[in-house]
Amino acid sequence: MESQKSVNFMRLLSDESTRTTVSSDSCEYYETEIYDLLPSVQACRAEQSRYGPSEGSEDDPEHAEGGSHGYRSRGPRDKTSVPPLRNLPLCMQGKRGVRERRKMQISRIGVWASWRRSHSIICRRWWGHMGEWFSGLLPWKHTLHKIEGRVGVGVKSYFVFLRYLIWLNLLHCALVGGFIVGPTAFHSGNRKTELLNMVKNFSALDVFLGTGFLENSPLFFGFYKHSSLRFSCLNTPLLYFAGIISILLLSLIMVIRRTTVGYKHTWMVGKRYSTNVSFKIFCSWDFTIQDPTAATLKHSFIRNDLKLFLQEQSFSLRKAMRTFGQKLRLYLLRFILNLIVLCLLGGAFYLIYFSTHVSQQKTDDLSWLVNLLYQYLPPITITFVNLVLPHMFRKISSFEDYSFTTQVNATLVRSIFLKLASLGIYLFFFFRKLSEACRENRFGREMYKLCIFNFLATFCNTFLLSYPRKLLKEKFPTSLLARLSGKQRFLIPFNVLDLVYVQTVSWVGVYSCPLLPLIGIFTLTATFYIKKFSVLRCCMAEQRMFRASSSSVLFHFMLLLGLLMAAVTLGYDFHKQQYPSSSTSSSCGPFGSEETVFNVTGECVKNLPAAAQTTIRYLSSEAFALPLILAEIIILTSYVSRGRANTKAIDRLKDMLVMSSSDKRFLVMQHATLLRSRKVTSRSHCSSGSGGQPGGPEAAGT
Repeated sequence: MESQKSVNFMRLLSDESTRTTVSSDSCEYYETEIYDLLPSVQACRAEQSRYGPSEGSEDDPEHAEGGSHGYRSRGPRDKTSVPPLRNLPLCMQGKRGVRERRKMQISRIGVWASWRRSHSIICRRWWGHMGEWFSGLLPWKHTLHKIEGRVGVGVKSYFVFLRYLIWLNLLHCALVGGFIVGPTAFHSGNRKTELLNMVKNFSALDVFLGTGFLENSPLFFGFYKHSSLRFSCLNTPLLYFAGIISILLLSLIMVIRRTTVGYKHTWMVGKRYSTNVSFKIFCSWDFTIQDPTAATLKHSFIRNDLKLFLQEQSFSLRKAMRTFGQKLRLYLLRFILNLIVLCLLGGAFYLIYFSTHVSQQKTDDLSWLVNLLYQYLPPITITFVNLVLPHMFRKISSFEDYSFTTQVNATLVRSIFLKLASLGIYLFFFFRKLSEACRENRFGREMYKLCIFNFLATFCNTFLLSYPRKLLKEKFPTSLLARLSGKQRFLIPFNVLDLVYVQTVSWVGVYSCPLLPLIGIFTLTATFYIKKFSVLRCCMAEQRMFRASSSSVLFHFMLLLGLLMAAVTLGYDFHKQQYPSSSTSSSCGPFGSEETVFNVTGECVKNLPAAAQTTIRYLSSEAFALPLILAEIIILTSYVSRGRANTKAIDRLKDMLVMSSSDKRFLVMQHATLLRSRKVTSRSHCSSGSGGQPGGPEAAGT
């Protein structure tokens, strides 16, 4: 009977407890009368008295051994989740006891189950070692560790995001090479001499403008002819269309996966659980820091994080104490500031329209330098707007009397809208005035110039502005120009926005410029080293804590918006495509005289077997929509049910944590009361012992 009521507690071991000579029998605690006074036991019994003993009673051995909180035991743990002995926080004597108990458990479960358990543990450890080995093969691992040790995990998140975009473009290059470039190069051997003749007429201006030999190279849409590969289900138009759709679908899957995983982490950590001040003080240190300067910076991070928390609290109190007149003046001020933001956006869009209109005028009679400037006028305008206006938005948000978190979010939202809308406005006016025979080549050249100029702007900003500014600060720190320039900060959100803009340009132009992902790999790799130089040599980290876990969701959501813009642009281009029987247009691109992207699969489907044709017609008909919708409803219902069950489990675990804290507090109070009673008892015994001597103190003194 006593064994059924035994309660097992896990004791936290320290250095003093491991050096003690107490036997292992003292590690087991048994139920006493104080067990009935625990808050968790009283709450559980009150719940059982209300709803009845439906979840087990005290006579049930499984329920009695479920722990001190009165919850039903969940049974034996998963066998694959048993930690190794070396990872247990126990002394050698405790580890020997754990090993003996595991041997006894293995002898009880049988030979086959024991072998399966040991085999699963070995496989899990092997896969863990393989994962560590593959993670060691990732590029720039030591560089990222160095950056994290110097300036913290926030700046490292930028470089991790940059490496993710490089891997994404590498997958795009594999798809382009397998679907588009590879088959065309294999079946068009007679065009190699033509390419060699065009390379002889090389000009440096053609590299920047995408004209000359580059215009008729595999870089652009017009190189891939319909006659390169001609089979029923293996032809150039079908492979080209399949390659572009594969790139967009792969990007959609990867970006949605990263967005949902980050959102789940943010929802679990940021919404369901609140980090109090004790957590910020005792659990905020980054143990990967190796540099003393980085340690000082981390101290300032923690200090500023606490300041930010106190500022949020004081802002909430100040917001609650606002009068009606103060609220009215504040709303009027915010309205005026938002009008200023709209005016800035309108002026930026007009500059983009004006630069697009000017760049499309004929400038053949001008010099090559003026012609180059005219051709690059829209990229220069877009880059200038995206560089200046976000800092103005940041300054405007400081006057709107929002909290710091709301200020950062408002600046990011305005900057996102600026970057995507500026690109959209440019594409809109460009398509309206595009009237060339091979419009895809012209559009591909524009995306090529945007990508090239953005990289040139990054290079010039680092080596022509940031580095001389840093040298001026070091050589002449007391000069007026050095004091006016101030300290350089590496603003993580704005730099990530530049990466999102570059990837959006790559997605938008991949149809007209299939090798744009390859150019993106080279530019992003060079950007990695340029930004590394800027971080380690020129800039200082932001003094306020950057929450990379919560902001990564916003960054991947921006990527999703950029991918949506690319899909809309591609759909509009498909809709506006016209391939009539024109000699000029039929020779441009893989699609023939009467072929479009909507009927390239018709010839392939006609040559398939009858069963395959029937299946494809059924999958593309309205009759397949009903079972597809039913399957989606069933899957969504299962996921919603699982989410609700997980929510209930999380709420129950939170209640268990709260009751565990209450039990600890109650036991500490009881222990303090017991110590005080023992002190009082010892003092009374001492006083009674001293008073019982013959003659009392005076007699003892005499």
